[in-house]
Order: sequence, then structure tokens, then C-alpha cells
Amino acid sequence: MNSTFQQKEALIDIFVSFKDVGAKMFGDILGIFLREKVQDCIGYLSDNRNQRLLEKSILQSGVNLTQFEDEQKLSDVRYHLKQITDVLKKIKDHEFNSKDYSSQESQESIQDLIKRIKNDRYITELLEFLVHLTSIDNTLIQCGSNSLHVLVQMKADIRNKNFQNIKIQNTSLMGANFFLCNLSGSQFNNVNISGMNLNGAILFNCKWNNLRIEEINQLNGHSSNVWSVCFSPDGNTLASGSEDKSIRLWDIKTGYQKAKLNGHTNVVNSVCFSSDGNTIASGSADKSIRLWDIKTGQQKAKLDGHTSIVNSVCFSNCGNILASGSEVKSIFLWDVKTKKKLAKLVGHRSGVNSVSFSPDGNILASGSKDKSIFLWDVKTKKKIAKLVGHKSKVNSVCFSPDGTILASGGGDSIEKGDCSIRLWDIKTGQQNAKLIGHSNFINSVFFSPDGNTLASGSQDKIINLWDVKTGQLKTKLNCHISPVLSVSFSSDCTTLASGCGDQVGRRDCSIHLWDVKTGQQNTYLEGHSNIINSVCFSPDGTTLASSSSDKSIRLWDAKTGQQKVKLDGHTNIVNSVCFSPDGNTLAYGSADKSIRLWDAKTEQQKAKLDGHTSFIFSVCFSPDGATLASSSHDKSIRLWDAKTGQQKAKLDGHTSSIFSVCFSPDGTTLASSSDDKSIRLWDASTGQQKAKLYYHTSSVFSVCFSPDGTTLASISNDKSICLLDAKTGQQKVKINEHYGPFSSVCYSPDGNTLAFCSRDYSIHLWDVTTGQQKVKLDGHTSTIISVCFSPDGTTLASGSYDNSIRLWDTKAGLQKAQFEDNNNVNSVFLSPVVNLLAIGHVDYSNFIELQDVKSGQQFEPYNSNYKDILEKFQTQVFQQDSPSTIMTILLISQKPIFQSKRALVFKGEFFNYQGVDLRQLLQSKGSYFLQNQIDK
Repeated sequence: MNSTFQQKEALIDIFVSFKDVGAKMFGDILGIFLREKVQDCIGYLSDNRNQRLLEKSILQSGVNLTQFEDEQKLSDVRYHLKQITDVLKKIKDHEFNSKDYSSQESQESIQDLIKRIKNDRYITELLEFLVHLTSIDNTLIQCGSNSLHVLVQMKADIRNKNFQNIKIQNTSLMGANFFLCNLSGSQFNNVNISGMNLNGAILFNCKWNNLRIEEINQLNGHSSNVWSVCFSPDGNTLASGSEDKSIRLWDIKTGYQKAKLNGHTNVVNSVCFSSDGNTIASGSADKSIRLWDIKTGQQKAKLDGHTSIVNSVCFSNCGNILASGSEVKSIFLWDVKTKKKLAKLVGHRSGVNSVSFSPDGNILASGSKDKSIFLWDVKTKKKIAKLVGHKSKVNSVCFSPDGTILASGGGDSIEKGDCSIRLWDIKTGQQNAKLIGHSNFINSVFFSPDGNTLASGSQDKIINLWDVKTGQLKTKLNCHISPVLSVSFSSDCTTLASGCGDQVGRRDCSIHLWDVKTGQQNTYLEGHSNIINSVCFSPDGTTLASSSSDKSIRLWDAKTGQQKVKLDGHTNIVNSVCFSPDGNTLAYGSADKSIRLWDAKTEQQKAKLDGHTSFIFSVCFSPDGATLASSSHDKSIRLWDAKTGQQKAKLDGHTSSIFSVCFSPDGTTLASSSDDKSIRLWDASTGQQKAKLYYHTSSVFSVCFSPDGTTLASISNDKSICLLDAKTGQQKVKINEHYGPFSSVCYSPDGNTLAFCSRDYSIHLWDVTTGQQKVKLDGHTSTIISVCFSPDGTTLASGSYDNSIRLWDTKAGLQKAQFEDNNNVNSVFLSPVVNLLAIGHVDYSNFIELQDVKSGQQFEPYNSNYKDILEKFQTQVFQQDSPSTIMTILLISQKPIFQSKRALVFKGEFFNYQGVDLRQLLQSKGSYFLQNQIDK
């Protein structure tokens, strides 16, 4: 224990003792290292001749100084060079340069280090310097890798950076935000990239191998719901059956479709491999079962006999018998060799949703819409047990690999109360456990081949992984945007496949592959654990407040996403949060019927406002900050003195819940919207109702005044947006959209853009002048509840049912790229002959790198102003191709959600530790493959 403690303290001491060396010094050194092609950084810095060269180069890079100033600067440069050399020597010899500091055993050390250094700009720049040194000195790769892990963990802002040619190994970069970064030439080995944000990143000639990522791949091809997925016994092929009437075979390593099997004339509900992997059976709504040859893709046989939809098919382990369950209450057993029906099992009182053989093939389990599970003796064809416990349909049954346990999942759209999974003892027929964790009915259950884990896929769009022995939930996989219809484990237990789909909108008809091992890692990402109900920027735009159904309010650094403060105290859902105009007070209203005022400076509660008799939906400060308005399920609006906390007035008139209140910019009028379909305007001084407006045919969820106060926007459950004249109450514009209903509306500070969120999981930005949609923002995986512009209008925040907060760059996609001389990856251009690619970047060096895109060969860097060089190239490869390509710049979520929208990929390799090619995943996430453009 003592040696570990001393080693930990030594690392902190190394960093804390480092002072006053800024980014410019690091940039000068890196520039010299690159120019001199240095490979041994410490050796180079320790050589007296090189020190003189460094001193001369660094001094020449500055402005003209007096002799005295020159001497003083020379002294400072020498001191700083000695500091850098000393710290590199210490770190090189420390276990920080040999050990993976992202491992569980090192987390205490890392957290202690972060507490000491997180606000020290010089140490942050040193860590970034160590990351860059990995591209130069192979003996410093692990300390540079650990440094990047620390930067990610401490939420340092590493967006828009040039990380070209860095070498990173044996670490976790889970949740890293590489938005608009240049990672060209980078080498990653044994790195966890789960939840990484690569939106807009440049990924040329990367070599990323042995990667760990929770979501391995997304297989796209089906045009409708994927009802069934099944791995081949060797784990190399995945079969999927879909509502589009097809069966598809996928190569797990590459993610590419191997074959499409056509023949069914209706929905394919179930697919199953034979034990030898040579045959696939499929059951369909066309009442038939078909057997397919895997090698040729040809149909081997068509089994007729069912008089209605075939919901499920299953091979026995020996492969001689096939069972099928049908919508007309019957189960058929088929002889696979003769293709003849062996038996018809009758007993269920309603349709059979699922059938499953025990591993020894002696028992068949069937789950039915009649809420029961039957166990059948396969030899005698007799029912041997009836398992009763489910209160709704049984949708899926599955035997454990040792045959001692049967898992079942059930529920339906009518009786959502029973969203349970049950584990049954096969010998006794008794229920061993009831697993609760889903919020909607279960469509599929599947045991891992080792029997330790049970996967469940649900209508709530979540996959749960359960510990079979303890019945405890291990992890949640919730990146689907549609219900999970089917789950299946690979034979080596490392990969889980899930098929999804949605009866409404067909939002996601893809197949997802998950790394089960990575998905169960105990890595904590900051975020709410439940629905985000409200988001609000502070007046200076530096802080974002959020309220959640997890009963907490959190304050986030709007730039880095780092959590500043977590406020607890409410005993129920917190629905609304609002900053006072001076930013000193935060108000939040809860379903516990109370409103609380929190002092942003002292971080103490100032007051608790009681008076409402039911939960609060909305709170809003008046423009002068003197009054707080609140609305409630109790049908009332209350006005409070923001200083004293005393109630000033109670406004009655609405006949149902009041969802939203908003002051006009001049503070004279208060607008409210209600479940009673009305919008009401109130005199803020007298509390008298000025107008009652009915322009919607259903609940009005949100109202918002334009910044100039002339227009009031409202959105409704009737899928319409209304723009009203704030003085007369007359309707100016009504927008009816099929992708509603809508839940929140907000004007941009300049009044030119209206943002509103829809229940199709998207945000829409509208041009107020033209009435045309500017942008549609996609990314959330569930209903969006709240949107809010930053005070400067450049960023939009959104909160969702998917428990995440996203920040969007609202300027991207609305204007052409601006090429300014700053520390960013600015542009990608292609020469007229489509051979010479220029990447403009200035970070630690003012270099333009030119590459021949056919050979990947790098030309000599031009030490020149890159604007002049870029003017030589005419054709833009990656223009703002669509206004719908606005990207998430920051994601706050407890779940690692991988993003790579508009990432530029050229050549390179991206493989996980199982050898799966992740380029398919990058493409499914919206990456742009330059090679495809060049090959055209």
C-alpha cells in the first residue's frame, strides 16, 4: 500500500511542480522536432548544441525586443527548456509511461490527479504536449496515451485540435470529444472508443486496431422491421428476417450483406440456424415455413400446413426436428429430412408467439398470447407442465444452455403493467425469479452460450443484460431509436445482435452488433439517469442548467460538458428550470409541488416556494428579474416576488393543466398554454386575463415570445405551430407538419430562427421570415422535451427522453465555411485534377500538409500562410452539402453513444479486437468516405 501511495503522490508532484510553460513554447519545440525529424526527444533536449539551437529558434519566433528584454527572455527560455527536459525524464521513468492508467485499479490515482490539476492551464497544455510527442518518440507512447485519457476524464476542451500522427495505446478514450479534430495518420491500438464524438473529424490513413467499442456495427439493408436475428453456430454469419419479406445473411467481420433470400410473400417473423450451420429455417406471415441452403442461398423446401401466421421456428440441437408456432394456437413438429409433419401439439387457447427446444431436445417450451407457457415432451408429444405467472402475452421463451432454466418475456401494448422477465425451474415448474427493469413489454429473451447472462430486448428501445445467478441487471444498451424486436448472442458470448423496428414511422430498421464485454465495463460517464425535462442557458452562456426525472438539477460547463454542480432536494421529478436575467438565481419547479430558488454564487438554496396543490410544469422569470411565474397541474398560474419568495398573485382561468408560461420581452404580458387547448394572455401587473385564444385542436405544450415581442409562437399536440400577433392575438401563420406532435419551441436571440422539437426525435429550425425549414437536427434516440438557444444564438441545447443533453452548433450548415487563421482544422480542398489534397491546420505549427491522395505520400510542408496555398485549389470536397448536417458538438449522457457524422475518412483501417471492420459502423453513423468520391 505504501509504495502505491508514494508512487501516486510522486506523479502528482511531477505535474504540480511544472509551472508557467505555455502552449507557444510547446508549439515551437514541436515545430523544431518535426523539422529536425527528432525521434529521441529527451536525448535531443539534453544535448547542449541542440539547446542552443532551440533557444535561438524560440527567440527568433518572438517580436523585436530590447537587449535587456532579450536577455530576460533567454533566461526564461533556458529555464523552461530545463523544466520540460526534467519533467520528460521523470515521466518517462514513471509507471505513468508503462502502465494503463485507465484501468480500474488506477482510477483513484487518476481522480486524485484530476482534482489537483483540472484548473491549471499550464498542466493541461503539458498533457496535450505529451500526447503530441507520441507522434515523434515511440518511448513516450504510453505516457502520451495516459495523458490523453486524463484530458478526456477531466473534460478538457480538445475539440478543433490537430492530433495528426499521434500514437495511442492501452487506454480508454470513452466519451472523448474529437469534434472537428484532425486525427489523420493516427495509430490507435487497444483503445476503448465507446461514446467517442468524431463528428466532423478528419481520419486519413488512420491505423486503428484492437479497438474496444460497445456498439460494434450497424447493419443496414432491410426496409422494414427486423423481427428476428440469429447467429450461425460458428459465429461468422448473422441471419435476419424482416417485415420487408426478405431474409438476409451478414458477414459479422465486415458488416457486409452476403446474401438476400427471397421467396416469402409476407413478413418473415422468425429465422433459425440448424446446429450444423448449413440450413436456415424461416417462418412467415404467409403461413409457410421455408428451409434454405446457406452455401447456395437457394430454397431447399417449403413446409405448408399452418393455416395462419407462423410466429416462431426452432431447430432441435440434433437438427432432425423443427418446431413451429402459429397464430391459430397450434404447434407443429416437422421431420427435417423427410419434410413431413410429425405432430400437431394443441393446448394453447390463443396464438403461439415463441417455441424453444431444451438443449437435449427432449422438451419443447411454447409461449402464448393466452399468458401461459407450456412444456411438451417431444417423444410422447404430450404436455408435461403449464407455467402460469405472466399477466399478459408471453412473447418469447428461451432455455438456458444447461437446460435447467427457462426464461420468458411478455407484455403487450394494452397491458403494459407486466413488463417482466421470468426465470422458471424446469424440474419443478416453479418461478425462480422475476426480473424488473424494462418500462415496456419484452419482445425477446436470449441466454448467452455460457449461461451467465440473459439478454432482453424491449418495446422501450432498450436491451438489458442480466446476471442469471443473481437476477441483477448488469448493463443497459440503449442506443436504439426504435423498439428492440429480437436479440441473439454469438457462440463465443462476445457479441450480441439486436434487430429493431417501429410500426409508426419505420424510424430504424437496422441491426446492431454490440460488444458485450465492453458494454459491461464499469466506466462512469456524467449525466442524468432519467428523462431530461428542461434545459436553460445562463445569461452569459457559460453554464447550462438541466432538470430531470431523476429528481436532480445539474449545472454544466457549456463548453466542455463538465458537471459543475448537482442540486438535490426535490422528492419528485423536476420539470422546469430557469435562470434569472442577472444569472444570480436559478429557479426550478417540481412534481413535488414546490419551487426552489438557488443562489448561483453561494451555491445555497435561497427559498422554497409552496402554494401549488399539484406538480409544477413551468417556471419563468420576468425580464427585470423581480417576478417569477409558475404554472401547474392544479390549473393555476402563480406570480411570486423573486426576492422575498412571497406569492403576489394567483391567476385562474384555465380548465386543465398549464404546461408553459412565458413573459413578453417588455415584461407587461404573460402568455400561458394549457391542456385545455387554449393560449391565454395576462396583464403581468394586474393579473387580469387580456385574451383567450383557441387556434389549436389539442393540448398546447409550449409558448414563446419573439425577442422583439411582436409575435408569440405556440406548438401543440395537434402537430401544428402557430405564430400569433402578440398585440391583437390574431393568427399570422400556421404551420402544419406530419412529423409532429411538438413539445417545445424557442426563438433564437436575433428572432430570425424558430426551433421546435418533434416526437420524431428531431429538432427543426425554421426561417421566421420565409417560413421555410432551414435545418433538421437528428441524433436523439427518443422524444425531445426541451430546446434552448445560447444567448449568442450559436448553440442550441436539447434535452430528451433518451436521458441525454445535446449541444448543437447552429451556425454550421447555415453558412459557408469561413477560413480564418486560428488553431483549427479549417478546410479540405481537392485540386482540379483530383489528386492533391490540402489539409489546412495550425495548432502547434503553421504548416500546410499536402498529400497525394492516391499514394498517401506526404509532400514537404510549406511554412507559409495557408490561405495563399488554399487559393490554388478550386474544388471543395466537403462543402456544406446539406443544411441537415448540423452536428452535435457536445453530448452529455451516462451512456456512451458513438458519433461520426460528417467525419472524413480516407484509406486507413479500423478494426475491433475481434477483427470486425468498423468502417461499416462509421458509414452508418454518417461518415464521408473520400475514397468513394475519388474512385467515381
